[in-house]
Amino acid sequence: MDQGRTGTIRRGFDWIFRDRTTGVITIAQWPNLPLWLFGGLTVAAWLAREAGSLATWLTIGADLALAWWALDEVLRGVNPWRRFLGAATLAGLIALVALRRSA
Repeated sequence: MDQGRTGTIRRGFDWIFRDRTTGVITIAQWPNLPLWLFGGLTVAAWLAREAGSLATWLTIGADLALAWWALDEVLRGVNPWRRFLGAATLAGLIALVALRRSA
C-alpha cells in the first residue's frame, strides 16, 4: 500500500473512531446506567415470561432504557461511530417494537 493511501485510511479511521474530547480511539465503552437498566430489565422480563403483564411491563422498561441509551449516543456520542451505533440501535428498536405490535 502506498503512503498516500495509508494516510487516507488512517485519517478516515481517526475521524470515525477518535473521541473528540479526549483524543483516544473509542469503539466501545463500559456500559452506563441506561445499558445496565436495559440488561437487567431484559433478564427480568425473560425470567418473568410466564407472568404475563409483568413480563410486558419489564419489556417496555427495557425498550425505554435502550431508547434512552440510543438517543443519548445520537445526540452526545463522542465520535461518528458512537452516533451511528445509537442511530442503528434506535432504528432496530423501532422495527422490533413495530413487529411486536403487528404480531
